[in-house]
Amino acid sequence: MQNRNKFLDDLAQLMTNAMGVAQGAREEAETAFRSMIDRWLAERDFVTREEFDAVRAMAQKAREENEVLKARLAALEEAAGKG
Repeated sequence: MQNRNKFLDDLAQLMTNAMGVAQGAREEAETAFRSMIDRWLAERDFVTREEFDAVRAMAQKAREENEVLKARLAALEEAAGKG
């Protein structure tokens, strides 16, 4: 009976070790995959969401300023035409 318990203990330890190895392999594969994706994205000059949002905000502000300047120009042209 003692031999059977030893066998089961050894088998349980082996399974525990195998699970640890599998977990380590999974983490290593995830890291390698993330690295590959980051490299692929960098080669294609993609921008981050933060960069995109910043440029979009700048463009929106420029459009708004352009509308203000158009209105001022139209007012000046109207005033010059009446004078």
